[in-house]
Amino acid sequence: MRRISPKAAAAAPATAEAPPPPRNLITPQGLERLRAEYKTLWTVERPKVVEAVSRAAANGDRSENGDYIYGKKRLREIDRRIRFLTKRLDCAEVVDPALQKNRRQVFFGATVTYVNIRDEEVTVTIVGQDEADMTAGSISWLSPVAKALMKAGIGDTVPVRTPAGADTLEVLEIRYPD
Repeated sequence: MRRISPKAAAAAPATAEAPPPPRNLITPQGLERLRAEYKTLWTVERPKVVEAVSRAAANGDRSENGDYIYGKKRLREIDRRIRFLTKRLDCAEVVDPALQKNRRQVFFGATVTYVNIRDEEVTVTIVGQDEADMTAGSISWLSPVAKALMKAGIGDTVPVRTPAGADTLEVLEIRYPD
């Protein structure tokens, strides 16, 4: 066993602590959707695929057995998604927008109507990364538009730089769920 002198130990670089996990803000509804997806994958989808793979494996030669090969691939996909959902659920920070006291400014969970530099009126709801769906009008709180709108009030004009270029947004309305 090798001994390290106190002088050498003091000169050794300190071990760096792991950075904290990124924040995973989510609405209560978004959390329930993630939990429902996890439960469906774990209790319905995965057992079905395991059964199919087991039946296919019993048929003999697995190297040319399409059902077995596809089933194993699908099982890996399900397991990968379950691991992802587990990590996201473990670090989820639930923020209920209905409890927001300051409803005069834009915060997480707000539904904001704004007009951009092209005079297009747009309505978005600021939600967590796992809930964002632009086709449904939901944007991530980490998106450039959401970051620009944060803490803005009705009538405020905020600059935003997006991948499409620079823009200016004027806040017309801010709503929170009751």
